[in-house]
Amino acid sequence: MLSPFHLAVSVDSLAKAREFYGQLLECPEGRSSDRWVDFNFFGHQFVVHLDEHKQRTDVSNIVDGHGIPVPHFGVVLTMDAWNELRSSLEQQGVQFVVEPHIRFPNTAGEQGTLFIRDPSGNTLEFKGFADVEGQLFAT
Repeated sequence: MLSPFHLAVSVDSLAKAREFYGQLLECPEGRSSDRWVDFNFFGHQFVVHLDEHKQRTDVSNIVDGHGIPVPHFGVVLTMDAWNELRSSLEQQGVQFVVEPHIRFPNTAGEQGTLFIRDPSGNTLEFKGFADVEGQLFAT
């Protein structure tokens, strides 16, 4: 069993973060204060901290022909869960940074991937594998 990770990022609006993570991505909210909010991010502890002076970056590296934003974070899902999330995001009119597609087709690393940004400019990647345990670190 994998241990849950803890990740904290800065946001420039807790209200917009609550809307994005709590409503759009349906991540349950945990503890909070007037400066931070905990979310259950697919079983992981994810915290947004208020930073009214947050700086945004626009750096990317080419991976499989796509400009991949760095830094970014996200979660690995089963392919069924990834397809459900993709469909939900499309239905809600979310703008993709990198459109949903299959990366590395017909290889050990074949995966669905998509990238979105939260309202503060943090980039998230969601990956989907047919066999998460067998493919996640396959070479």
